[in-house]
Amino acid sequence: MPEPPAPFDRPRLPEPPEPFQKPRSPEPPVSLQAPPVPEPGPSGPEPRLPVQRPAPTPQPSPDAVLIRRTMAEVGPVADKVTSYFYALLFVRHPDLRPLFPAAMDTQRDRLLKALLTAAEHIDNTPVLVDYLQNLGRGHRKYGTRPEHYPAVGECLIGSLSRFASAIWDAETEAAWVRAYTTISQVMIDAAAADELRAPAWWYAEVVAHDLRTPDIAVITVRPDQPYPFLAGQYTSLETPWWPRIWRHYSFASAPRSDGLLSFHVKAVPAGWVSNALVHRARPGDIIRLGPPAGSMTVDHTTDSGLLCLGGGTGIAPIKALVEDVAEHGERRPVEVFYGARTDHDLYDIDTMLRLQQSHPWLAVRPVVDQRAHLHLPDAVREYGPWNEYDAYLSGPPGMIRSGVDALRAAGIPSDRIRHDSVEELVAAGD
Repeated sequence: MPEPPAPFDRPRLPEPPEPFQKPRSPEPPVSLQAPPVPEPGPSGPEPRLPVQRPAPTPQPSPDAVLIRRTMAEVGPVADKVTSYFYALLFVRHPDLRPLFPAAMDTQRDRLLKALLTAAEHIDNTPVLVDYLQNLGRGHRKYGTRPEHYPAVGECLIGSLSRFASAIWDAETEAAWVRAYTTISQVMIDAAAADELRAPAWWYAEVVAHDLRTPDIAVITVRPDQPYPFLAGQYTSLETPWWPRIWRHYSFASAPRSDGLLSFHVKAVPAGWVSNALVHRARPGDIIRLGPPAGSMTVDHTTDSGLLCLGGGTGIAPIKALVEDVAEHGERRPVEVFYGARTDHDLYDIDTMLRLQQSHPWLAVRPVVDQRAHLHLPDAVREYGPWNEYDAYLSGPPGMIRSGVDALRAAGIPSDRIRHDSVEELVAAGD
């Protein structure tokens, strides 16, 4: 397989198709709007009730078939696809290089992975639009502008066409052009709407740094202007020591009257941002915050109970959810399972037990792996039933995956299980 081009060897690929030249005027065949409701027909004899049959599984669109075929082809060489993509981007468009961190090893896979994730869901309009709108709003903090999108699309097509050459043809290229045109337009529009109501980022001063364990710190910051968010959400955070490297952290409290924000950060091996926050940050330091994101929030229109699973520093947003329920004056039952590997890792148990003493509707159950010899999802099965509860999970990706399986097996429907994107959780681990 050929290596990516050298910096001064400009790759000779076909010129980008026309839609990449004009991203603001797309004509995508993929509709991002609900289909029109058909007009009622003329009245007639009373129709017979049809025999009820399971709804047929929707067939993928022709573009989705071609896109997924491409992804299956390039999957085994994803690293080379990514390297070639950035080589094209930085050689053809060197003006975009300053938008990325100096060390690309932590950033390398994320942009391409986001584009491929969006393309994979091209037929799932609700999921696609929500994902892309969040992506478009979040990319404002990198300095991304509408004129940058054609360059990315050009290089995406160039990289895919090179490494999927065995199946690449005009029809496949046209499908990718249509998909990317749709993707970029949704992101551009979301960013433009967000620009009218919020800054691209907030500066925030560290006002407290509480080292709970040798590798876990509770950090409190004061934003330079009001920061609107909901309990259970998360944000992206950049430190002054690693410019343009952003990591995701959940808010550790519900919105406060004093406007302060807090985060629970665990330093992980080779984690640039996490180690800087735990071991280097001090009161007076200035960090940057991106916009809030995430849908792991409480539905206050129902009185369903809350079943909350928090593993490690994943207890932070769970604590925020408990505070949110308390502030709304509700007395719905809230069951919190706080998981940790050892007693030492239950760094916030005192806070959770104080909340339990203050609120009779709250039950907090510590689950220590080494003491009980069972994992958090297994412990949840011993209680219940949970079919009348909304579930919330926060913690390491492995815990999220096993927890979702356990909760489904316990009878909780998938649409009542809330957690942050596993892909975002992986990024937060740095």
